[in-house]
Amino acid sequence: MTNSEYFPLLIQLTFALGFVVLVLVITHLIGPSRKTAKKLDSFECGIESKGNARLPFSIKYFLTAILFVLFDVEVIFFYPWAINFKELGMHGFVSMGIFVALFLLGFLYLRKKQAFKWE
Repeated sequence: MTNSEYFPLLIQLTFALGFVVLVLVITHLIGPSRKTAKKLDSFECGIESKGNARLPFSIKYFLTAILFVLFDVEVIFFYPWAINFKELGMHGFVSMGIFVALFLLGFLYLRKKQAFKWE
């Protein structure tokens, strides 16, 4: 592809960015700017905030969240493999067997470290 073929894309990108910048500037200039204590107060899901939001959480909470995301993303890789199981043949089966073995090895390691126990 030559550079001239990218010219319409460059024009479209320029107009899109220009429109975004123009709208942001205009709304900032003509919009209301009343900063009251009520407006600047934190607001979450319709619930009034009470107390300090910086309360310490147990590290187990974060560990559980991270492990959920980790194992959830790994499980997502099973779907394309299951769909293409016949086309992948023995090579795909062995590759997925190695993946499952590593998956279970990580799970057993976390179980040995008692990462799933709540106190």
